[in-house]
Amino acid sequence: MSAAAVEHPCDDEPETLLETANRLMEQLPGHRVEIIGGVITVAPPPDGPHARALTKLMRPFIAAGLDDGETEVLQGIGLWLPSGPEDFVIPDLAIVDADLDEHLIENNCYDPACFRLVLEVTSGNYQNDLRHKVTAYAQAKIPVYVIVDRKHGRVHVLTEPLPAGYDRHEVYAPGQEAPLPASIGAEVSLNVDEIVRAGRPKR
Repeated sequence: MSAAAVEHPCDDEPETLLETANRLMEQLPGHRVEIIGGVITVAPPPDGPHARALTKLMRPFIAAGLDDGETEVLQGIGLWLPSGPEDFVIPDLAIVDADLDEHLIENNCYDPACFRLVLEVTSGNYQNDLRHKVTAYAQAKIPVYVIVDRKHGRVHVLTEPLPAGYDRHEVYAPGQEAPLPASIGAEVSLNVDEIVRAGRPKR
């Protein structure tokens, strides 16, 4: 029984952006590789305070029942973007519809229509979260985008997506509660002081 011939692409055929991104993910375990506006970005593995802030953030969502029934609370799930043929992001945290698995598009990324909220905790590349991702998430019509800005000790809540950004942008400081729209599936307010403190290095 003879084996069927396997066709290989020509060696000098250039990699697609998606192939390059996937190769980088294999070469850099723990790093977050994304394509936004046709540009590959690479973020280093999160530090302890980043992870601690995420844990604090998950608690009010889970306590409100958003991880059961119609929605799930997930970390690091791929979101396929409409801004480019190979664009995708991996938000730190997301609230998604429970039928997410039925909406896989490509490259372990899902249809943005399944996402009720995305949340980013900033790292060294905080400008990416505060600028490029604002436009990307708005174009994907993500209803709520929350940014925990660790550098400036603030929580941003962006709602009402438009083609170039969000129509509403509220900024909350320590000592305040950041209320989120009920459209996520429950009444949730984030304790800014607790989240900012959790995201701050202890030394």
